[in-house]
Amino acid sequence: MHAGSDDSTPGYATVSTNMLFVFAIVAVATIGGFMFGYDSGVINGTQDGLQQAFSLTRFETGFNVAAILVGCAVGAFIAGRLADLIGRRSVMIIAAVLFVVSALAAGDAPSSIVFILARFIGGLGVGAASVLCPAYISEVTPAHSRGRLASLQQVMIITGLTGAFLANYVLAKVAGGSTGALWLGYPAWRWMFWMQIIPAAVFLLMLLIIPESPRFLVSRGRPQHAQQVLTRIFGAAEAQRKVAQITASLAVHQHRPKLSDLLEGGRIRRIVWVGIGLAVFQQFVGINIVFYYGTVLWESVGFSEADSLLINVVSGVLSIAACIFTIFTVDHIGRRPLLVIGSLGMAVTLGLVAASFATGSLVNGTLHLSHPAGLLALVSANVYVIFFNASWGPVMWVMLGEMFPNQIRGSGLAVAGFAQWMANYAISVSFPVLAASAGLVVTYGFYALSALVSFFFVRAMVHETRGVELEHMRG
Repeated sequence: MHAGSDDSTPGYATVSTNMLFVFAIVAVATIGGFMFGYDSGVINGTQDGLQQAFSLTRFETGFNVAAILVGCAVGAFIAGRLADLIGRRSVMIIAAVLFVVSALAAGDAPSSIVFILARFIGGLGVGAASVLCPAYISEVTPAHSRGRLASLQQVMIITGLTGAFLANYVLAKVAGGSTGALWLGYPAWRWMFWMQIIPAAVFLLMLLIIPESPRFLVSRGRPQHAQQVLTRIFGAAEAQRKVAQITASLAVHQHRPKLSDLLEGGRIRRIVWVGIGLAVFQQFVGINIVFYYGTVLWESVGFSEADSLLINVVSGVLSIAACIFTIFTVDHIGRRPLLVIGSLGMAVTLGLVAASFATGSLVNGTLHLSHPAGLLALVSANVYVIFFNASWGPVMWVMLGEMFPNQIRGSGLAVAGFAQWMANYAISVSFPVLAASAGLVVTYGFYALSALVSFFFVRAMVHETRGVELEHMRG
């Protein structure tokens, strides 16, 4: 994988890009990020309703919460491979349909089994959107602005999470709690799931008007169609040059992309291990504990349910602000420096959260903190969220979408995306058990240690991709 800028690429300084068209395409693709965030975050605030409706134990609640993640892992793997067969846009359309089906079924679930199945279906959509939206954006945007445009994916993920938190807060407020009756006599927690039908339907309709990825079109023997798409973006002359470059990058292999391309000399390519490492460390720092279990966590340190839901909204707003910072810096200072800074910042703030929990005491099985310790935990957790969303949050997805050579992009995303969601599942499922047995200090200490190890991983394994054309990526 080559480092450096694409300023030396022929035509770089003179290419006229139709950025209005590019922004329109990116805007549609990032709705997938919004759905990714909304479908992931909507579970936060519904757990009391789930426990009452289905008479769940703590372990069973954790399994219901994490059911979506199994679907995400499967969806990410299948989508990465399927995208090489039927196209990036086609798979995103399938994901949008899955979002609608999942929202309807989860809200109407009569039992825990049906609910788990519904969330698994939603997970298939989330997994597909998580890997294909940033890949699609990378494949239709110019190299010099690819980082900031792909970073919009994370902004929309956080916007979706925040939208889910805000909708949950409002619905619970109107109903007098997540289990209170709302419209048509259904409890508020069911409406929390049904609300996501609206953005899912918008995503589905808008996908019908954007073009397919030109890289996919070339790989499927449709260079003229690819040139039409690229002409609308870059103009006729640059489109012709890019089609020739894409064709040349694929011609080396003399076959259509397949999973075995991830091997070289009988061994897994180094770039694949880098992708897996980035994906796993992004989850091992514990970010989704804040989002999936935020309400439960803050209630455990003395905040009411309403206050906890509002704190989640504040965390979401801070996350969006951090992502906006990344949008303005990722194509200037690069991906690697942001990852390094983020790792160190998260290690320190997570360490402070663990230290504040160490001062707490158990009262009737519930952790209670003094006001200063509780304030330190709250501030540190939110600063941690800022560090994550200014670095690993958006940058990991940016890199996964761009770092793999054309021939292995779909397969590389399949494997890395699967690893990302399995790590997410492991962290989410293990949190209730670890928090109850080992305690919050040990649990958050592990996340802090993971952040520290990720610093050394980036220093040793990750190379810069800022400004590098996709056809110049090396595995």
